[in-house]
Amino acid sequence: MTAALRTVYAALMLVSSVACVCGNLLLLAVLLLNKELRSETTGLVVSFSVSDLALGLSALPLAAHTSLTRPSGYPGAGVFCQGSGFLFLLLLTSSIHSLTWATVDKFTEICFALSYSRIWTRGRSRAVLLAVWLFCVLNAALPLVGFGSYDYSERRFLCCPSFGPENCVFVLLWISLGIAAPIVTTCSLYGYMVYTARKQARRGTFVCNELHCFYVPANVYLRSSVVMVATSACLLLCWTPFICVCLYETLSGQQTPPLTCALSVWLVLTSSALNSWITCMTQT
Repeated sequence: MTAALRTVYAALMLVSSVACVCGNLLLLAVLLLNKELRSETTGLVVSFSVSDLALGLSALPLAAHTSLTRPSGYPGAGVFCQGSGFLFLLLLTSSIHSLTWATVDKFTEICFALSYSRIWTRGRSRAVLLAVWLFCVLNAALPLVGFGSYDYSERRFLCCPSFGPENCVFVLLWISLGIAAPIVTTCSLYGYMVYTARKQARRGTFVCNELHCFYVPANVYLRSSVVMVATSACLLLCWTPFICVCLYETLSGQQTPPLTCALSVWLVLTSSALNSWITCMTQT
């Protein structure tokens, strides 16, 4: 990649980093300052927000710095490269899994409203959160013990999993269970919720609590549908190129063009910024 393209890449990474940090700090502040927005499952939203915030403070600026000052990268076997590769994989996986479980929570609240409080108790919410992070830590630790490997990618300007035929089993497991499955689940649940919201939008509805019932106008459901569609589109647009590039390199043993590879990583990391801003829209 030429010096000019590396400069553009660094600028894009820095812009995404600023948007990611600001968006996730705003989301955390909204949850912190508004007690009525908190629930037994708020920890799931906090989990993916913290993961995205950490990506905005680590992977994004590191990629920008490396592309400008050290395009040849770091020794793959070094502690720094292995540690940053572990952190990169951990945060990506925890972000997408936490977002998926937050979507499951929203789906349960809409589609099983009468039994929602019995399904999502504080204990179950904490158990799900613990299971998510345990899975993500174990998944990211596998390359450190020889199942897969971390190495510096000159076309991504990051230490990340090595996508090659020798790591085929690890890459396929991570892509399928760590990335593709939660994305398909999230988009499917959002699709069903949009279908439900469209039916409600035709007539509006009444929502009741312990004291009274009140009418919810149709535009509330329509706004929620727009947010859900935007989230699904963001996930598919940002993750599909990255998944395709990783699978192509792993299964074929050939490398993709540097520009294609770099843009796919930038899109994935940019999703960390978009998630927070879209989620903030749902909290209003």
